[in-house]
Amino acid sequence: MKKIYYLSTCGTCKKILEETQAVAKGAELQDIKKEKITPAQLEEMHALAGTYESLFSRRSQQYKARGLAGKELTEQDYRDLVLEEYTFLKRPVALVNGKIFIGNDAKTTAALKQAL
Repeated sequence: MKKIYYLSTCGTCKKILEETQAVAKGAELQDIKKEKITPAQLEEMHALAGTYESLFSRRSQQYKARGLAGKELTEQDYRDLVLEEYTFLKRPVALVNGKIFIGNDAKTTAALKQAL
């Protein structure tokens, strides 16, 4: 299975999809703004990532707006926030043959490109 959760309005996500040739290599795309992440999908990501925190983006504008920077969040908080607001998911998240690739740093993108 090859599935990538991304945001169609995110330039970085678009660049990574193009660079990795994800669509040409048969990856299924899910725009998380148009099609919300389901609890089952998040559970699948969590099983591979190990923590909800690793899937959580502190760069979301909602992070500051909600005053979360000064709060100590639990794993349940991270889970609930990601399900509630799509911008809290660190993007992109790719699931490829039982492996997970989270975020947009160069090493992750290179590993994703190789896995696809």
